[in-house]
Amino acid sequence: MGTMAASVEEIGAAAAPQALELHALQHLGELRSTFESGRTRPLAWRQSQLRGLLRLLAEKEEEAFRALHDDLGKHRAEAYRDEVGVLIKSCNAALREVGKWVAPEKVWAPLVAFPANAQVVPEPLGVVLIFSCWNFPLGLSLEPLIGAIAAGNAVVLKPSELAPATAKFLEDNIGEYMDATAVKVVQGGPAVGEQLMENRWDKVLFTGCPRVARMVMAAASKHLTPVALELGGKCPCIFDSASVGTGRNLQTSVNRVIFAKWSSCAGQACVAIDYILVEERFAPTLIKMLKSTLKRFMADSDQMARIVNARHFQRLSGLLKDPSVAASVLHGGKLDAKNLCIEPTILLNPPLDSAIMTEEIFGPLLPIITVKKIEDSIPFVRARPKPLAVYAFTNSAPLKRLIVEETSSGSVTFNDAVVQYGIDTLPFGGVGQSGFGQYHGKYSFEMFSHKKAVLKRGFLVEAMLRYPPWDEQKIAMMRHLYRYNYIRFIFTFLGLSRT
Repeated sequence: MGTMAASVEEIGAAAAPQALELHALQHLGELRSTFESGRTRPLAWRQSQLRGLLRLLAEKEEEAFRALHDDLGKHRAEAYRDEVGVLIKSCNAALREVGKWVAPEKVWAPLVAFPANAQVVPEPLGVVLIFSCWNFPLGLSLEPLIGAIAAGNAVVLKPSELAPATAKFLEDNIGEYMDATAVKVVQGGPAVGEQLMENRWDKVLFTGCPRVARMVMAAASKHLTPVALELGGKCPCIFDSASVGTGRNLQTSVNRVIFAKWSSCAGQACVAIDYILVEERFAPTLIKMLKSTLKRFMADSDQMARIVNARHFQRLSGLLKDPSVAASVLHGGKLDAKNLCIEPTILLNPPLDSAIMTEEIFGPLLPIITVKKIEDSIPFVRARPKPLAVYAFTNSAPLKRLIVEETSSGSVTFNDAVVQYGIDTLPFGGVGQSGFGQYHGKYSFEMFSHKKAVLKRGFLVEAMLRYPPWDEQKIAMMRHLYRYNYIRFIFTFLGLSRT
């Protein structure tokens, strides 16, 4: 029996990759046929798919809430605020604007090209692959899908296996509300992702960690597949006590810090505040305010999401086990392994070479780092990899200018945090190690489109100066044309000028 069982396991292990590959090829073949048929190109088709997605979000809202709660313990209010509501807004905006986005853009053509008409025509890339992430498993799946569909592509969506309830929700419903011949949901773990990347795609969007992103890029390079990466990094928050350190501004700032650290998936967000920089003299006041406001906001355990799984819980717990880090904990730090919950935790000046200050935290732990003067925060941020976002609470125009001009990040937000994610007119994306490629709103459409240059000329005018045989007059005329100096060109053409 033991030998036979081993043989069956070996056969199953060998057959599984083949089955996965066949499954992926079948999906890709059908999608490629759908795209090549022209089915996804008409504006009416794109609008119908967006309306279908809106119906899904409306009719399956409670199921979506349950899935997000099962995966991450998200309260239904948080689920609507950060995922369902954001998607409804984005889908309505795309439905309203897509007619403008698809229209050819007329651009200037120089007089020398007369008669000519120049346009930039957006065209769909083809069949695209979207890898979603587990922390906002609905939003990070459907937000790029909105752009890909609006651009007229066929799509494979690979949701994260670490959010299985949401992945199943997507698989069960996408085909019911959208064109199943053009949009496919493929579930599975790393092996499925690897099999998908063995194929040629016209674009890949990956949201996740740098380690997996490197593997995605390596696999994509075999087919020269263009890739967009949405990663993350340690997003700093500069807290300028001189301008927001009193009264209503202080309380509002603290409210927004808590929202951006603990109320957004328990800090498991690429745009979450990773650490705070504040002047040493003001740190006790800020910590006191954070503690009292946390007590009001997070009085019940269900007000904050839980850690996604035991592995990530152990990773976060490990950050606190370093004795020098543990000594810096001023608030919280309680661990509930059974329920995968970590109390909101505040740390003051943990060692800068500790893991909590060199790795992206991605959890409910907030280090506060003190500086002598707030301007010292600029070199501190510059000395580290470029983050996805820089936040600053300040009303100081000089400090705002310094932050914008002397730091590099995917975005900068003043006097708030995370909310830039929901503004469709702003591009969302990183720079350097925090990723590349931008989406949201029209930027999503552009990410999944090719801007094709189209030039139409007639035969009325033919400038012989571009053809041999060459002489000095032709060279002189070319000099004038490239400077758009048409008067000098005419004089030279008529032989009335030597230069």
